[in-house]
This record gives sequence, structure tokens and C-alpha cells, in this order.
Amino acid sequence: MEMYLNIAFRCLVVYVFMILAIRLTGKKELTQLNTIDVILILLISNAVQNAMVGPDSSLSGGIVAAGVLFLLNFLMKKVMFRSKRIRQFMLQKPQVLIHDGKMDFEMLHKLDISNDELEEAMREHGIDEIKSIKLAMMEVDGNISIITGKTDLKRTVFKRKRVHKTLSKTALM
Repeated sequence: MEMYLNIAFRCLVVYVFMILAIRLTGKKELTQLNTIDVILILLISNAVQNAMVGPDSSLSGGIVAAGVLFLLNFLMKKVMFRSKRIRQFMLQKPQVLIHDGKMDFEMLHKLDISNDELEEAMREHGIDEIKSIKLAMMEVDGNISIITGKTDLKRTVFKRKRVHKTLSKTALM
């Protein structure tokens, strides 16, 4: 029993460390992952696995560690729901990047958003010039939302959809 309590304590410490580390590195890191980010996540998971279960590499030790992580995640969501201060600390707030066609260079610098990244977000929204942007925000999930003053834009986020082949009655004949 003491070994499982040790695993639970280790999981708690690693969980809190990971929350703080992700929170301190910024929300930009939570957007689409590139190869380096995936490698980092894999290496971190491997590094902290031993810190959580210690010398116990048994099935029961792994199940206890996973169970504690699920429980901690569940409790963290409950605490965030009930506590405005913790929710604000964890979730942050959206940040204004562009307002009425004027870039907030200080905020862009603070969030480490490069000109290339901003232009990429503009292209994804079908926008070709900054002066047509009414509002651009870095959302809490790390994505950039853009609102223009144009009324003819019905959809500003273009998602690539894969065309699925289907068999029709004419194809079968």
C-alpha cells in the first residue's frame, strides 16, 4: 500500500510540474504541433514515467499512475470550474493582436508571434491586407481568430476536407 501512495504522490508532483511548465511556456505552444513539439512530448512522457512510478514497472503500478493522473485531471477541472482565480491562471485570456487595422507590436513581441505566423493566419482566413482586419485575437487555445469589416465573407476559416469516394448505383452497373 505504501508503494502505491508513493506512486500517487509522485504523479501529483509531476502533474503539477507539467501544468506549471505548460502554463509558463505560453499558449502559443498549444497550437498545432510540429515535429520538434511531438518529439518533446514523447521525450517528456518517457522522462517523467520513471519519476511517477519509480522502481515499480509492474502493470498495477502503471494502472495506479494512470488512475491518479485521470483523477487529478478530473479534480483540476472541477476546481477550475469553481474557482475563478485558478481558472484565470490556467486558461489565460484572449489577447488583441490587431485592432482596426493597427498591429499591437508590443503584444506580438510578448507572445513571440512572428510576421510570418501572422501572415499565415491571415491567409488561412482569406485576408490579404492588415488594414482590412477589424480585430485579430490570440485565443486561449493558441489559435488566432480574425474578424474583418467585410460583409461578403461568409466563412473565414478554410478547412481542408478530404473527398470521400462513394459508390453510386450508376457505378455498380
